[in-house]
Amino acid sequence: MPSSTTFRTRTGRLIPAIIVAMLLASCSSQAPQSPKESVQDAGTGSADYYLKQAQQSSDDNKANWQLLAIHALLRENRVSEAATQLGQLPQQGLNNSQFMEQQLLNSELLVAQKNYPAANTALSKLDAENFSAEQKSRYYQALITASQGKASLPLLRAYIAQEPLLQGKAHQDNLDATWLALTQLTPQQVGGIAINANENVLQGWLDLLNLWQSSKQDPDRLKAAIQDWQQRYPYNPASKTLPTALNNVINFKPGSIEKVALLLPMSGAAQVYGNAIQQGFNAAANGQANAPTPAQPVAAPQTASATSTAPVDPNAAVSPSAPTQDANAASTSSPATPAASATPAVAASTPAPANVQIKVYDTSSQPIPALLAQAQQDGATVVVGPLLKDQVTALSTEQTSLNVLALNQPQNATPNSPNICYFALSPEDEARDAARHIRAQQKQMPLLMVPRGDLGDRVAQAFADEWQKEGGQTVLKQSMGSYADLKAQVSRGGGLRLTGTPVNTAPAAQPAGVTIGGITIPSPPTDAQVTGASAESGGNVDAIYIVATQDEMALMKPMIDLSINTRVKPSIYASSRSYQAGAGPDYRLEMEGLQFSDIPLLAGTNPALMQQASSQFRNDYSLVRLYAMGIDAYNLANHFTQIRQVPGFQLSGTTGNLSANSNCVIHRQLPWLQYRQGSLVPVSS
Repeated sequence: MPSSTTFRTRTGRLIPAIIVAMLLASCSSQAPQSPKESVQDAGTGSADYYLKQAQQSSDDNKANWQLLAIHALLRENRVSEAATQLGQLPQQGLNNSQFMEQQLLNSELLVAQKNYPAANTALSKLDAENFSAEQKSRYYQALITASQGKASLPLLRAYIAQEPLLQGKAHQDNLDATWLALTQLTPQQVGGIAINANENVLQGWLDLLNLWQSSKQDPDRLKAAIQDWQQRYPYNPASKTLPTALNNVINFKPGSIEKVALLLPMSGAAQVYGNAIQQGFNAAANGQANAPTPAQPVAAPQTASATSTAPVDPNAAVSPSAPTQDANAASTSSPATPAASATPAVAASTPAPANVQIKVYDTSSQPIPALLAQAQQDGATVVVGPLLKDQVTALSTEQTSLNVLALNQPQNATPNSPNICYFALSPEDEARDAARHIRAQQKQMPLLMVPRGDLGDRVAQAFADEWQKEGGQTVLKQSMGSYADLKAQVSRGGGLRLTGTPVNTAPAAQPAGVTIGGITIPSPPTDAQVTGASAESGGNVDAIYIVATQDEMALMKPMIDLSINTRVKPSIYASSRSYQAGAGPDYRLEMEGLQFSDIPLLAGTNPALMQQASSQFRNDYSLVRLYAMGIDAYNLANHFTQIRQVPGFQLSGTTGNLSANSNCVIHRQLPWLQYRQGSLVPVSS
């Protein structure tokens, strides 16, 4: 048996060893940790956690922690901090995986800063084949975001490449977004797509788009076509899970318009406008305003030397107003028979229901809330109107379960009500269409000549905003005086200077640039930063868009011609404001080369209807346009549910090819005409 002395000695020797082991364990627990996740993984920790680990690391792990932190900062929308951390990464010594992640993060940072041109440049230099699955998904998402929603072949390819990397709701969102991009492609874009031999998925999507365009107005036909498509493309991702929009079309159930409440000013100063719209609405409901089908040839506008069936008599006099009809201050009602609705731009529409009852409510006699309540009590299934802008603005604050097709747009408001659509014949709408038309003709520097005041400001802003959406840059504006001012200028023998001030489109603030690896990627210049040489000299102006009356145009066009001293002359465009009856041969010759837009009815798509309307309103084109608006309002109301539920639904109307955006604001694509040797001819697209 060992002695107590021996036991105490051995115990004393053990105590220091235990203390040393504890100290070593304590030091080990405080040492910097290695990341458990690769920089190529998704990263599930918080940015603050990664930043703390990076601060405690001084070895090769530090760069990994920094990269994970930058990724988390971007995920948490802490963009400025991400930029700072990205700039603090070591400029040298990164391994291949770290360098690739750095380049991807740089691209994602530019996207987060909305510096899309620089982002696209950076993304184009990356090779996604060497990325992990997680990095590929981020790479394709950066491409998608940098496209800013503009439908294109690269955008489609990014969606298609991203699809296999997604699951659950993200996967369905990808299919829905792919379909939306497809339906937003122009016919020219679709026709110009060159498919590679290995792009079977893209081919399947394009075939699905084709059958959708040919069958979308008939859900049963579309359903059968989709089933056939699924058998031909069993491996296409949409074959197993259709885009939501297609499911909505297949399950679509049309709404009822058996009772229509027509809210119009039927007394007071605006009565003449209400009367014109009501007459067009009733004409459509009674089948007296049928539009030609797409298969029929569209008649070219006729000149004064044409036959008596010409849609426009250029030598006719313009009456100051149309003859008004008696209208009760209270509501009046009139039954109507079914009408053949305006033909959609792609396929025939469904027939209108029988025994439609139309009841007119005078918006000049009672407030809109009271009229809506009365219409609902009367059993209305759809409301058309009101017409005046202030009443439409007030409408957006009202709570009603009725479907409403307002005949104007609210001022400075974003329509978002699920049961309200907005249909207007506004100069802003024309200006947006003009921007698209002029941009499609490859023009780069437009000059707007608009009336001085609120109208001109609104038109210029609408044009400039749309121009920027179409990829254009600076838009110049010159505010014009009255007819008397122009006449005085002519008497002095002067021309019009092709100068203007840039229209501010209020772009989002751009970062100054990002420096990565010693290379600075600058931000693109804003419109305000573009040099103003063209604004002063006019030498670079290649398109002029004019909003003026016929009398004003008769003075302005010769003055502009006098001002042009360059070999290449800018193209001149005008709004429908300048197109009225009474233009003789001298005026038409003076307007040589001028292009202008107007509603299809006045552009010659239906000569018989135009002759009827022109006679009815004594060639007052402003009232003819409102009459055409009434026709289209009936057909839009007849297809209200389709407009709301079927993306891409279109109608070929008397006021334009009609379609709706996601807020159910009706857009009109207008035909364009041109003066040529004293005649009017359609502008070839």
